[in-house]
Amino acid sequence: MRILLHACCGPCAAGPLTALGEEGHGVDLLFYNPNVHPYREYLHRLDALEVVARRLGAVLWAGETYDLEGWLAQAVRTQERGRSRCEMCFRIRLEETARVAAAGGFDAFTTTLLGSPHQDQAVLRRVGEAAGRRFGANFWGRSFRPQFAAGRTLARRWGLYRQGYCGCIYSEAERYRGKPRKRAASSELV
Repeated sequence: MRILLHACCGPCAAGPLTALGEEGHGVDLLFYNPNVHPYREYLHRLDALEVVARRLGAVLWAGETYDLEGWLAQAVRTQERGRSRCEMCFRIRLEETARVAAAGGFDAFTTTLLGSPHQDQAVLRRVGEAAGRRFGANFWGRSFRPQFAAGRTLARRWGLYRQGYCGCIYSEAERYRGKPRKRAASSELV
């Protein structure tokens, strides 16, 4: 089967890409992540994914699209309506993946997000299936959690950049909330 795999980063792609290749699937990678902030983080993730694609012989689709402003505007509107920001983010990325998969004649599309122990697989599957219907592409909702550790192992072995948050500015803030920070002693001005 010819599969388009949406990838959020190199470490998350390495495990699923290896497993799918061993199963005989032809897999291309798509890097579409306007949620990733700051831009330097976006470039680190893209660089790591390029290494994975090169080492595992995959084609990498990575456009020049970095629509942070559009993503942030949608995130704010989503929160104002009391809806899930993560679900909105999944939708944006999986709709683009479905669009590319349909245009490229892929048999199916899926995402490395299905490998993360931090993401809601039921929501990802629902959003992916809806994106597939919208664009006429087949969503494959297979869990890649069994490949998560293997991807991390390859990332360490290859010296890949590994991040500590999903990529959005909100998750980066949540990563540090509640942790005490050292502050410089204040001095009074006379």
